[in-house]
Amino acid sequence: MAYARVNGLRIAYELVGDDDGGVGGGGDRDGDCVGVGDRAGDGRLWVITTGGRFTRATPGVRELAAALAVDGDRVLIWDRPNCGESDVCFEGPSEPEMHADTLAALLTHLDLGPAVLTGATVGTRVSLLTAARHPEVAAGLALWWISGGPMGLMILGNVYYTASITTAWTRDMAAVADLPDWAGTIAANPDNRQRILDADRDQFVATMQRWMSAYCPRPDERIPGLPDDVARAIKAPALVFRGGASDPFHPRATSEAVAGLLPGARLVEPPWGDREYLERQTEMATAGGLFVRWPLLAPTLRQWAAETLA
Repeated sequence: MAYARVNGLRIAYELVGDDDGGVGGGGDRDGDCVGVGDRAGDGRLWVITTGGRFTRATPGVRELAAALAVDGDRVLIWDRPNCGESDVCFEGPSEPEMHADTLAALLTHLDLGPAVLTGATVGTRVSLLTAARHPEVAAGLALWWISGGPMGLMILGNVYYTASITTAWTRDMAAVADLPDWAGTIAANPDNRQRILDADRDQFVATMQRWMSAYCPRPDERIPGLPDDVARAIKAPALVFRGGASDPFHPRATSEAVAGLLPGARLVEPPWGDREYLERQTEMATAGGLFVRWPLLAPTLRQWAAETLA
C-alpha cells in the first residue's frame, strides 16, 4: 500500500501488477510525493472504484485487480476520501464530484494514465464524472450496478447523509465522529477523528445537505450530478453491464439508459444471474461480501478492451 497527497488530502492506494510482481507504487506513511510513472510498462492501466463506503480491501476488489493485471496491465485500487485509510473531506458540490476530482488528481500526480475507469454503484458515478470533468485521464469506462430510479437514489441520499446531518444539527461534531458511519475510516486513519471534530458544524450541515440533494432524481440526469447532455459528450469508449430486472437499487432501465446516452457504449449481459446483487446482500455475513464475485467480470472486461481500446 502507498499514499499520495493530492488536493491537500492523503489518499491511500495500491498498484497491482507493477513490475515487482505485486502491489507497488512507493510512497511513505506521511503521504508524500509518490513516483511510479517512470516504472510504467507497455500494458493498459485500469482503475477500480468501489461503491458505498467500501474500501480497496473489500473482498473481491483486489481479486478483480489481480485478474486484470496480466500481460503487462496494471490496476490502481484506492480508498476514496471519506473511506478507508484516506482523509475525510467535506468540500465540493457533491461527494462523487469531489471523488472524481481526487481520482483525476491522483492519476496526474502519479504520472499514470489515461486509464480504463471501472466501478460499481457510487464507483460508476465517480468514473463517469471523472471522464466528463477530466477527459484527459479516461481511456475508457466499464460500469456495473449503476444506481438509479427515484427509490434507489433517495435511499442512497438517506444512507449516506441523514445520520450525520441529524447528529450535527441536534448535537455536536464529537457526536458525529462517534457515529458508526465514520467508525471504519477513523479506525483505518485515526487522524480522521480530529478532522471531523475540527469541521465547522454549520458548514458541515450545509455540505451534507448539498451532497444529499445531489441524489434527488432529475429528469435530465440519469446519473446524479451528470446532466444527460454532458454524458452524451463523453468520448471515452464504454462497456455497460446490464442491471438486474429484479434489482430495485440498480435498475435495468438505468443501465440501458446510460448505455444509450454514452456515444461509445456497448451494453452486455453480466456474468451472473438476475438477482446477483440481492443474493450478495443476503449472504454478506457468510459469503464474503457484496463484491466477492467481481473477478467473474475480468474475461469480458479484457476482451472488450482488446477489441475496443488502442
